[in-house]
Amino acid sequence: MSTKHSAAHDALHATPAPTRAQGTASALSAPAITSHCATSATHVAIEVVAETGSTNADLLARIGNLHGPTLRIAENQTAGRGRAGRSWLSKPGAALMFSLAWRFKGPLHKMTGLPMAVGVALAETIASLGVPVRIKWPNDLLRDGAKLAGILVETQKTDDALWAVIGCGINLLMPDELEQQIGREVASAPWLAQMDRNQLMAALLSRLAAVLDEFDDTGFAPFAERWNTLHAWQGKEVVLLDNGAVVQQGRAAGVDDIGRLLLDTDAGRVEILSGDVSLRLSGAPT
Repeated sequence: MSTKHSAAHDALHATPAPTRAQGTASALSAPAITSHCATSATHVAIEVVAETGSTNADLLARIGNLHGPTLRIAENQTAGRGRAGRSWLSKPGAALMFSLAWRFKGPLHKMTGLPMAVGVALAETIASLGVPVRIKWPNDLLRDGAKLAGILVETQKTDDALWAVIGCGINLLMPDELEQQIGREVASAPWLAQMDRNQLMAALLSRLAAVLDEFDDTGFAPFAERWNTLHAWQGKEVVLLDNGAVVQQGRAAGVDDIGRLLLDTDAGRVEILSGDVSLRLSGAPT
Protein backbone atom coordinates (compact mmCIF):
# COMPACT_ATOMS: atom_id res chain seq x y z
CA MET A 1 0.00 0.00 0.00
CA SER A 2 1.37 3.40 -0.95
CA THR A 3 2.05 6.11 1.58
CA LYS A 4 -0.53 8.36 -0.05
CA HIS A 5 -3.16 5.62 0.06
CA SER A 6 -2.45 5.12 3.74
CA ALA A 7 -2.76 8.85 4.34
CA ALA A 8 -6.22 8.89 2.79
CA HIS A 9 -7.39 6.07 5.03
CA ASP A 10 -5.68 7.61 8.07
CA ALA A 11 -7.55 10.86 7.44
CA LEU A 12 -10.85 9.08 7.95
CA HIS A 13 -9.81 7.11 11.01
CA ALA A 14 -8.22 10.20 12.60
CA THR A 15 -11.56 12.01 12.51
CA PRO A 16 -13.80 11.31 15.53
CA ALA A 17 -16.94 9.37 14.63
CA PRO A 18 -19.92 11.73 14.46
CA THR A 19 -22.21 11.56 17.47
CA ARG A 20 -25.97 11.91 17.65
CA ALA A 21 -27.11 15.51 17.88
CA GLN A 22 -29.54 16.39 20.62
CA GLY A 23 -32.92 17.78 19.57
CA THR A 24 -33.03 19.59 16.26
CA ALA A 25 -30.29 19.45 13.64
CA SER A 26 -26.99 20.74 14.97
CA ALA A 27 -26.15 24.23 13.72
CA LEU A 28 -23.33 24.28 11.19
CA SER A 29 -20.27 26.23 12.31
CA ALA A 30 -16.95 26.77 10.53
CA PRO A 31 -14.89 26.63 13.78
CA ALA A 32 -16.71 23.48 14.88
CA ILE A 33 -16.09 21.75 11.55
CA THR A 34 -12.40 22.69 11.61
CA SER A 35 -12.02 21.45 15.19
CA HIS A 36 -13.13 17.97 14.13
CA CYS A 37 -11.04 17.75 10.94
CA ALA A 38 -8.04 15.51 10.45
CA THR A 39 -4.74 17.23 9.67
CA SER A 40 -5.33 16.65 5.93
CA ALA A 41 -8.09 19.28 5.98
CA THR A 42 -7.16 21.82 8.66
CA HIS A 43 -5.79 24.19 5.98
CA VAL A 44 -9.15 24.42 4.19
CA ALA A 45 -10.98 27.74 4.57
CA ILE A 46 -14.58 27.08 5.59
CA GLU A 47 -17.58 29.30 4.92
CA VAL A 48 -21.05 28.58 6.32
CA VAL A 49 -24.06 30.52 5.02
CA ALA A 50 -27.75 30.22 5.76
CA GLU A 51 -28.85 30.45 2.13
CA THR A 52 -27.43 31.03 -1.31
CA GLY A 53 -28.33 30.29 -4.90
CA SER A 54 -25.58 27.75 -5.60
CA THR A 55 -22.41 27.11 -3.63
CA ASN A 56 -20.72 25.94 -6.83
CA ALA A 57 -21.61 29.18 -8.61
CA ASP A 58 -20.47 31.21 -5.60
CA LEU A 59 -17.00 29.66 -5.61
CA LEU A 60 -16.60 29.69 -9.39
CA ALA A 61 -17.27 33.43 -9.38
CA ARG A 62 -14.42 33.94 -6.91
CA ILE A 63 -11.82 31.51 -8.24
CA GLY A 64 -9.36 34.26 -9.12
CA ASN A 65 -9.48 35.60 -5.57
CA LEU A 66 -9.20 32.34 -3.63
CA HIS A 67 -5.94 31.82 -1.78
CA GLY A 68 -6.32 28.09 -1.20
CA PRO A 69 -8.81 25.24 -0.78
CA THR A 70 -12.20 26.61 0.25
CA LEU A 71 -15.32 24.83 1.48
CA ARG A 72 -18.66 26.62 1.19
CA ILE A 73 -21.65 25.00 2.82
CA ALA A 74 -25.22 26.31 2.85
CA GLU A 75 -28.22 25.37 4.95
CA ASN A 76 -30.31 25.97 1.83
CA GLN A 77 -29.56 26.39 -1.88
CA THR A 78 -32.29 28.01 -3.94
CA ALA A 79 -30.65 27.27 -7.31
CA GLY A 80 -28.66 24.12 -6.63
CA ARG A 81 -27.30 22.47 -9.75
CA GLY A 82 -26.68 18.90 -10.81
CA ARG A 83 -24.97 17.40 -13.82
CA ALA A 84 -26.00 18.45 -17.37
CA GLY A 85 -27.71 21.59 -16.10
CA ARG A 86 -30.28 19.75 -14.00
CA SER A 87 -31.62 21.35 -10.84
CA TRP A 88 -30.85 19.92 -7.41
CA LEU A 89 -34.02 20.13 -5.32
CA SER A 90 -33.98 20.10 -1.54
CA LYS A 91 -35.35 21.83 1.53
CA PRO A 92 -33.55 23.37 4.51
CA GLY A 93 -32.25 20.60 6.74
CA ALA A 94 -33.15 17.84 4.28
CA ALA A 95 -29.68 17.51 2.77
CA LEU A 96 -26.04 18.31 3.40
CA MET A 97 -25.05 20.54 0.48
CA PHE A 98 -21.58 21.92 0.00
CA SER A 99 -18.92 22.82 -2.56
CA LEU A 100 -15.16 22.50 -2.26
CA ALA A 101 -12.79 24.56 -4.42
CA TRP A 102 -9.43 22.81 -4.91
CA ARG A 103 -6.32 23.82 -6.81
CA PHE A 104 -4.61 21.17 -8.95
CA LYS A 105 -1.19 20.89 -10.54
CA GLY A 106 -2.21 18.57 -13.34
CA PRO A 107 -3.46 19.57 -16.82
CA LEU A 108 -7.15 19.47 -17.63
CA HIS A 109 -7.00 16.20 -19.59
CA LYS A 110 -5.84 14.37 -16.44
CA MET A 111 -8.98 15.40 -14.55
CA THR A 112 -11.28 12.87 -16.24
CA GLY A 113 -11.50 10.59 -13.24
CA LEU A 114 -11.96 13.30 -10.61
CA PRO A 115 -15.75 12.84 -10.13
CA MET A 116 -15.17 9.10 -9.66
CA ALA A 117 -12.39 9.67 -7.10
CA VAL A 118 -14.70 12.02 -5.21
CA GLY A 119 -17.38 9.32 -5.33
CA VAL A 120 -14.98 6.86 -3.72
CA ALA A 121 -14.18 9.36 -0.96
CA LEU A 122 -17.84 10.02 -0.18
CA ALA A 123 -18.92 6.38 -0.42
CA GLU A 124 -16.15 5.10 1.84
CA THR A 125 -16.83 7.79 4.43
CA ILE A 126 -20.59 7.28 4.46
CA ALA A 127 -20.19 3.49 4.63
CA SER A 128 -17.81 3.84 7.59
CA LEU A 129 -20.60 5.71 9.40
CA GLY A 130 -23.03 2.84 9.03
CA VAL A 131 -24.81 3.61 5.74
CA PRO A 132 -23.74 1.17 2.99
CA VAL A 133 -23.80 2.80 -0.44
CA ARG A 134 -22.84 1.97 -4.00
CA ILE A 135 -21.59 4.16 -6.84
CA LYS A 136 -23.30 4.68 -10.19
CA TRP A 137 -21.14 6.00 -13.04
CA PRO A 138 -20.24 8.74 -13.30
CA ASN A 139 -21.24 10.64 -10.20
CA ASP A 140 -24.15 9.30 -8.12
CA LEU A 141 -24.23 7.41 -4.84
CA LEU A 142 -27.04 4.89 -4.44
CA ARG A 143 -28.64 3.35 -1.38
CA ASP A 144 -30.86 0.34 -2.05
CA GLY A 145 -30.86 1.32 -5.73
CA ALA A 146 -32.11 4.89 -5.21
CA LYS A 147 -30.06 8.08 -5.41
CA LEU A 148 -28.64 9.19 -2.06
CA ALA A 149 -26.04 11.71 -3.22
CA GLY A 150 -24.86 13.52 -6.31
CA ILE A 151 -21.58 15.09 -7.36
CA LEU A 152 -20.99 17.98 -9.76
CA VAL A 153 -17.42 18.87 -10.73
CA GLU A 154 -16.74 22.09 -12.64
CA THR A 155 -13.25 23.22 -13.65
CA GLN A 156 -11.85 26.66 -14.28
CA LYS A 157 -8.36 27.69 -15.37
CA THR A 158 -6.66 30.84 -14.13
CA ASP A 159 -3.37 32.32 -15.30
CA ASP A 160 -1.34 30.11 -13.01
CA ALA A 161 -3.56 27.23 -11.88
CA LEU A 162 -6.32 24.77 -12.64
CA TRP A 163 -9.16 24.79 -10.14
CA ALA A 164 -12.00 22.35 -9.64
CA VAL A 165 -15.16 23.20 -7.75
CA ILE A 166 -16.67 20.00 -6.40
CA GLY A 167 -20.32 20.24 -5.47
CA CYS A 168 -21.91 17.52 -3.32
CA GLY A 169 -25.46 16.99 -2.14
CA ILE A 170 -26.30 14.19 0.30
CA ASN A 171 -29.94 13.47 1.14
CA LEU A 172 -30.37 13.15 4.90
CA LEU A 173 -34.16 13.34 5.18
CA MET A 174 -36.46 13.33 2.18
CA PRO A 175 -39.98 14.71 2.72
CA ASP A 176 -42.63 12.87 0.70
CA GLU A 177 -43.71 16.06 -1.07
CA LEU A 178 -40.16 16.71 -2.24
CA GLU A 179 -39.83 13.20 -3.65
CA GLN A 180 -43.08 13.76 -5.54
CA GLN A 181 -41.72 17.05 -6.88
CA ILE A 182 -38.54 15.34 -8.08
CA GLY A 183 -40.65 12.70 -9.81
CA ARG A 184 -38.58 9.63 -9.01
CA GLU A 185 -37.55 7.54 -6.04
CA VAL A 186 -34.72 9.01 -3.99
CA ALA A 187 -32.93 7.67 -0.94
CA SER A 188 -32.24 9.28 2.40
CA ALA A 189 -30.04 8.50 5.40
CA PRO A 190 -31.95 9.25 8.63
CA TRP A 191 -29.08 7.85 10.69
CA LEU A 192 -26.74 10.50 9.30
CA ALA A 193 -29.41 13.15 9.96
CA GLN A 194 -29.23 12.31 13.67
CA MET A 195 -25.48 12.89 13.82
CA ASP A 196 -23.71 16.10 14.70
CA ARG A 197 -23.49 17.72 11.27
CA ASN A 198 -20.22 19.49 12.05
CA GLN A 199 -18.55 16.16 12.78
CA LEU A 200 -20.20 14.60 9.73
CA MET A 201 -18.95 17.44 7.51
CA ALA A 202 -15.48 17.15 9.05
CA ALA A 203 -15.35 13.42 8.32
CA LEU A 204 -16.32 14.01 4.68
CA LEU A 205 -13.92 16.94 4.27
CA SER A 206 -11.01 15.08 5.86
CA ARG A 207 -11.38 12.14 3.49
CA LEU A 208 -11.95 14.40 0.49
CA ALA A 209 -8.83 16.45 1.22
CA ALA A 210 -6.66 13.35 1.47
CA VAL A 211 -8.14 11.85 -1.71
CA LEU A 212 -7.75 15.09 -3.69
CA ASP A 213 -4.09 15.39 -2.67
CA GLU A 214 -3.53 11.80 -3.80
CA PHE A 215 -5.44 12.33 -7.05
CA ASP A 216 -3.36 15.41 -7.85
CA ASP A 217 -0.19 13.33 -7.55
CA THR A 218 -1.30 10.06 -9.14
CA GLY A 219 -4.48 10.58 -11.15
CA PHE A 220 -7.39 8.16 -10.96
CA ALA A 221 -5.49 4.87 -11.43
CA PRO A 222 -5.05 4.06 -7.69
CA PHE A 223 -8.79 4.57 -7.17
CA ALA A 224 -10.07 2.37 -10.00
CA GLU A 225 -10.09 -0.88 -8.02
CA ARG A 226 -11.81 0.78 -5.07
CA TRP A 227 -14.41 2.30 -7.41
CA ASN A 228 -15.09 -1.05 -9.06
CA THR A 229 -15.56 -2.68 -5.65
CA LEU A 230 -18.28 -0.12 -4.94
CA HIS A 231 -19.84 -0.25 -8.43
CA ALA A 232 -23.62 -0.59 -8.11
CA TRP A 233 -24.19 -2.25 -11.49
CA GLN A 234 -21.06 -4.31 -12.01
CA GLY A 235 -21.81 -7.14 -14.45
CA LYS A 236 -25.37 -5.98 -15.09
CA GLU A 237 -27.04 -5.12 -18.39
CA VAL A 238 -27.27 -1.35 -18.78
CA VAL A 239 -28.20 1.22 -21.40
CA LEU A 240 -26.64 4.60 -22.06
CA LEU A 241 -29.06 7.41 -22.84
CA ASP A 242 -28.47 10.76 -24.49
CA ASN A 243 -31.49 13.07 -24.21
CA GLY A 244 -33.67 10.03 -23.59
CA ALA A 245 -32.46 8.06 -26.63
CA VAL A 246 -30.49 4.83 -26.25
CA VAL A 247 -27.00 5.31 -27.69
CA GLN A 248 -25.30 2.16 -26.36
CA GLN A 249 -26.12 -0.94 -24.38
CA GLY A 250 -24.18 -3.81 -22.90
CA ARG A 251 -22.87 -5.31 -19.68
CA ALA A 252 -21.21 -2.90 -17.24
CA ALA A 253 -17.61 -3.95 -16.60
CA GLY A 254 -16.46 -1.18 -14.26
CA VAL A 255 -14.09 1.68 -15.04
CA ASP A 256 -10.53 1.86 -16.34
CA ASP A 257 -7.53 3.71 -14.94
CA ILE A 258 -8.69 7.11 -16.21
CA GLY A 259 -12.34 6.72 -15.18
CA ARG A 260 -13.95 5.65 -18.45
CA LEU A 261 -16.93 3.32 -18.14
CA LEU A 262 -16.21 -0.10 -19.66
CA LEU A 263 -19.11 -1.69 -21.49
CA ASP A 264 -19.08 -5.20 -22.94
CA THR A 265 -21.26 -5.21 -26.05
CA ASP A 266 -22.00 -7.68 -28.83
CA ALA A 267 -19.34 -5.89 -30.87
CA GLY A 268 -16.73 -6.04 -28.10
CA ARG A 269 -15.64 -3.84 -25.23
CA VAL A 270 -16.12 -0.08 -25.56
CA GLU A 271 -14.94 2.77 -23.35
CA ILE A 272 -17.39 5.55 -22.52
CA LEU A 273 -15.86 8.90 -21.66
CA SER A 274 -18.73 11.36 -22.05
CA GLY A 275 -20.22 12.65 -18.84
CA ASP A 276 -23.29 13.96 -20.65
CA VAL A 277 -25.01 10.60 -21.00
CA SER A 278 -27.20 8.87 -18.43
CA LEU A 279 -26.78 5.28 -17.31
CA ARG A 280 -29.78 3.06 -16.57
CA LEU A 281 -30.30 -0.60 -15.84
CA SER A 282 -31.63 -2.40 -18.89
CA GLY A 283 -35.42 -2.49 -18.71
CA ALA A 284 -35.66 0.37 -16.22
CA PRO A 285 -37.83 3.41 -17.02
CA THR A 286 -35.99 6.12 -18.93
